[in-house]
Formats: sequence, C-alpha cells, structure tokens
Amino acid sequence: MAELDVDIAGRRYRVACRDGEEDNLRAAVAIVDAKSREALAGMGALSEARQLLFASLLIADQLIDKVGVQAPQPLMPPDPQVVRRVDALAERLERLAGSLEKTAAAP
Repeated sequence: MAELDVDIAGRRYRVACRDGEEDNLRAAVAIVDAKSREALAGMGALSEARQLLFASLLIADQLIDKVGVQAPQPLMPPDPQVVRRVDALAERLERLAGSLEKTAAAP
C-alpha cells in the first residue's frame, strides 16, 4: 500500500491507496480540493465536515449533469427516529468541531 500526503483546501491528510494508483488518487484529490475551495468561496467559513460534505455534493451534482448518474433509490424510507438521532448527533459534532476550532485558534 502506498501512502500520500495530500492537501485539500489547505488541510493536510495522509491517505493510503493501492500501489500504482497514486496518480488516480492525486487526480481525485485535485477534484475534491477544487470543489472544497468552491464550497468555501460560496458559503464562507465552514467546519471541515461541512466543507467536505458540500464538496462531495458539488461533485455528485456534476456527475449527474455530465454523466447522467442517477441517485440510488432507497429500499425503504428511513426510520424517523433514526433520522432525528442522526440530526442530533450531527449538531453535537458541529458544536464540538466549532469548539475545537476556537480552542485551536486561541493564542
């Protein structure tokens, strides 16, 4: 396994890939980096999770427009209780991320 240090929107990540797939990974990183920066430019300050979420949504939208990729249809509707729990967890994670970002930025 190969490991590369990659930068996406100014953040460094260490990512593993199969030997010989380094160029594909670099190309994918370039796309995600560009879309992450586009998300930041359009929406201002975002947490890392939200930035990557919006970048992936922009990429998916581009795939749908260019290739005609269709979103998979869910087999059954999501359980409303699970949806509420996931939403609550996401909010808690966002608050935690914001707190950590403030702590890291403090002198």
